[in-house]
Amino acid sequence: MRTLSARSVLLGLAAPLGALLFSVLVCALILIISGHSPVATVDSMVTAARRPRTSINSINSAVQYYLAAVAVAIGFRMKLFNIGVDGQYRLAAMLSAAMAGAAFMESLPSVLRVTMTIVAAMLVGAVWAGIAALLKVTRGVSEVISTIMLNAIATYLVSYLLNPARLAEDVPGSNNISTKPITEGGQVPGIEIPGSTSPLFGLVFLAAAVGVGFWFLFSRTRLGFEIKATGLSESAAVASGVSVKKMVMLSMLLSGAIAGLIGMPQLLGSSHSYALDFPPGLGFIGIAVALLGRNHPIGMAFAALLWGFLDNSANALDISGVPREIVLIMQGVIVLSVVVAYELVRRYRVRAEQRDVGRALAIQKSPEEVSV
Repeated sequence: MRTLSARSVLLGLAAPLGALLFSVLVCALILIISGHSPVATVDSMVTAARRPRTSINSINSAVQYYLAAVAVAIGFRMKLFNIGVDGQYRLAAMLSAAMAGAAFMESLPSVLRVTMTIVAAMLVGAVWAGIAALLKVTRGVSEVISTIMLNAIATYLVSYLLNPARLAEDVPGSNNISTKPITEGGQVPGIEIPGSTSPLFGLVFLAAAVGVGFWFLFSRTRLGFEIKATGLSESAAVASGVSVKKMVMLSMLLSGAIAGLIGMPQLLGSSHSYALDFPPGLGFIGIAVALLGRNHPIGMAFAALLWGFLDNSANALDISGVPREIVLIMQGVIVLSVVVAYELVRRYRVRAEQRDVGRALAIQKSPEEVSV
């Protein structure tokens, strides 16, 4: 048993570590071909990471990436590909920002305002994801197709509503447009870190709570077990009395609700309004982080920190004369190689299990042959 457990752990680490190593080798080769030193590039990134401001910004980015990864991972556990996380969080952030900045919210206690904003974002995300779930369980529409379409609809809906004639206003002294700023009572103050001009997002604890909740749901609850069981085998789940349609709806609603939280650290802790420059593409980054972290709460945390480090250390490469696009190349290679690595590890695990079963059967059979 200990041997099997150790092998399982090693195989679990083999795919992400192999993908990282392969991406480093590919990027080193590209740097050499383009006339740049890989050692100098790594040194510039490590030097940047030692600065408190870069470290805090990396963690702040990782908080949002982690929430996005958890939203994606909930769907993955059900074998659902919720590509719509990006549209769900942007629509949720914009509508919750408009509500949080409304005049009627200013008279409410601070805790209630923040709670209402977060709950509103989760509800919007869940409703938007619920549309794709409803189409799947009633009409058999693939969630991949429907969520891609819903991303496009969300983009145009946000553009339509983010207008001075509707839910937005012009930002004085710039060409930007944003929702009405959230006053101090509706904000979540950051944590000041010595040596850093950027505070740590106060909602970092919310991300940690989401990670614990994700672990508890899929490790300690019947609902989590039923979601995983349905994802592994729908026919077996039906035979056990589990409603597949119910599991699809619940997993997509949960995924959408967590997706609604993605923009909250930025909205309540930094920008305090939804504007044209609100961070885009976080939902797609969440897919990469979930894949690299193998849908495990701790694995996704390390993957989110890695992604945050790569994104925030890229600026140091420009100063060193190295194209910052090398970071995008590394991230892309990581995503591609990790998918291949997982498949290779899966095939090896299957063959190893077959060999173990063969040995066990041979051991059980040998005493009978001896007695004969």
